[in-house]
Amino acid sequence: MSVFFTGDTHFGDPRALRADRRPFPDMAAHDAGLVALWNEVVSPADEVWHLGDFALGPGPERIDELLSSLNGTKHLIIGNNDGPATIAAAAWASVQHYREITVDGRMVVLCHYAFRTWNGAGKGALNIHGHSHGRLSPISRQYDVGVDAQGYRPVRLEDIMGKRRKKRPGIGKA
Repeated sequence: MSVFFTGDTHFGDPRALRADRRPFPDMAAHDAGLVALWNEVVSPADEVWHLGDFALGPGPERIDELLSSLNGTKHLIIGNNDGPATIAAAAWASVQHYREITVDGRMVVLCHYAFRTWNGAGKGALNIHGHSHGRLSPISRQYDVGVDAQGYRPVRLEDIMGKRRKKRPGIGKA
């Protein structure tokens, strides 16, 4: 079992196509594409933390349909665009605004929003968030896992940390 993170899928929300310039011709292709990319990397046995803004617009039946089509045990960290139908969906293993978990021996602070500081920041804890759609310059140990920043698919902790190290040559070299 692997633990994955994602956010800002905005299923059913046409603003995602315009404002975020997502590479899909229409909402049907957008939603189907995000489901396919999710299921390419997440197996049914994996765990996924969705860091908010799952859907905006679809009714309860469509939200249930979307959730049942996505692999993994799914947890929701509530975002500013998650309405009552999303929050109440029975398929979520848990629903909350904030959560602290341990992944691969690291404390991880989860919230839809990026923090300037967070519990355990001085002791190496990470802040994983969505909301900014890849437009916010991160600070140390902070990662945007929204689909716009992560190739439109969920990512594992080791993948996002490795990606940042690769962008900064010289880090970790003797």
